[in-house]
Amino acid sequence: MDIDWAALGTVFGVSLVATVGLVGLFTLGVVGLARKPAAEAGTATAPAAASPAGTGRGPAQAVRAGSYACFALCAAAVAYGIYLIVA
Repeated sequence: MDIDWAALGTVFGVSLVATVGLVGLFTLGVVGLARKPAAEAGTATAPAAASPAGTGRGPAQAVRAGSYACFALCAAAVAYGIYLIVA
């Protein structure tokens, strides 16, 4: 029995980077959803918490959308991994 140490090291490195990346992405999503808007936290005045440039969307909605994007990327990575295993 002969072990290909280079291939084993490559698999270890790729799996480590992928795992750290997915956990970091998921953590960003959780942190983004856990943050309270400044107006709810009582730390900002009304003008500071107003919507930028009359868009009707404040920073809280942008953070929430970014969190959902992080979760969508995590789900896509998991689905791709399942696809690779099944195929």
